[in-house]
Amino acid sequence: MPIRRATTEDLLAMQNRNLECLPENYQLKYYFYHYLSWPQLLHVNVDYNDKVVGYVLAKMEEDSEGEEPRGHITSLAVLATHRKLGIATDLMRAAERQMRVVHDSSYISLHVRRSNEAAIHLYQDTLQFRAYDIEAKYYADDEDAFAMKKNFKKETPGSYILPGGYLEPNRPSPMPPPVISALALKKIQEGLPSSWANS
Repeated sequence: MPIRRATTEDLLAMQNRNLECLPENYQLKYYFYHYLSWPQLLHVNVDYNDKVVGYVLAKMEEDSEGEEPRGHITSLAVLATHRKLGIATDLMRAAERQMRVVHDSSYISLHVRRSNEAAIHLYQDTLQFRAYDIEAKYYADDEDAFAMKKNFKKETPGSYILPGGYLEPNRPSPMPPPVISALALKKIQEGLPSSWANS
């Protein structure tokens, strides 16, 4: 089942998947805000009938002057009928790659429910995120959230979440393999002789 960039026609389906899969829900205008601001970061997975079965809603954090760009996962959902197929992993990797290539992001962050062991496994064991904080009563039902992050340009310090929600401190994840961002590629091209640019 293919993963592709989301279009405006997908936004209502993304909202519907969110309502079906997650207790944290957003108004449709929030999806449009993400799409209009960071269209490269929204991806969907569709079945053979072009029905959206999973999505990732991501953004770049609003930059303060002097701070490096950083990405954030707002929401990730896959229909129960399509889980355990690697769809969530592929959606996350697509968003990560665009954060790195298009926005030269230094890291990516997210929040996950303390009780969501499947998502914790995906984020820390498959995708190499690490917990750096516990945010008490983060969700509307007062459940705590693990704040997690993954550095793109160095290893990620932080804690490993053990079964039961306990933290094993000082267990960094490895640095991901490098990618050339669009900004770095432009700088490389500007430094090439003009004869190379035309070849």
